[in-house]
Amino acid sequence: MAKEVGKPSTRVTLREVRDEDLAVFWAQMNEPEGIHMAAFTAEDPSDRARFDAHWARNRRDPAVVLRTVVGERGEVVGHAAVFGPAEEREVTYWIGREYWGRGAATAALRELLRAVPERPLYARAAADNGGSIRVLEKCGFVAAGRERGFANARGEEIEEVVFVLA
Repeated sequence: MAKEVGKPSTRVTLREVRDEDLAVFWAQMNEPEGIHMAAFTAEDPSDRARFDAHWARNRRDPAVVLRTVVGERGEVVGHAAVFGPAEEREVTYWIGREYWGRGAATAALRELLRAVPERPLYARAAADNGGSIRVLEKCGFVAAGRERGFANARGEEIEEVVFVLA
């Protein structure tokens, strides 16, 4: 029986965000398919000044845990974070499209959850973002409800799934 050939799994580590990571994040977060899948993006993802201000503010905030996701060869694969008030802490992540389907998001989220042991944690995903939903479920998150909200990337209100990790 032939072995199934697919994309190799991506091993990742997390580290503090460095200034030079931001250019990679900017490029990743302006990839059209990534924007569509994320759905709930900045009003204008191409506004570099707003992007820089957002990252500067979050990097200064001690309540925000921001990490760069780094691949096996030292390349920046994406970022992951925990933010929000204590009773509503939420995880978020963005993985570069070239790493989709290779386990990078799952590995990054697992590492983040080890680094941030507080619970509960929440997460959200567009209801049609099967990849992100699978990542959250693999990491122990459970769907807790559905909401509708305006998705800037799609220019319309869409359904999102709200997850909780208890």
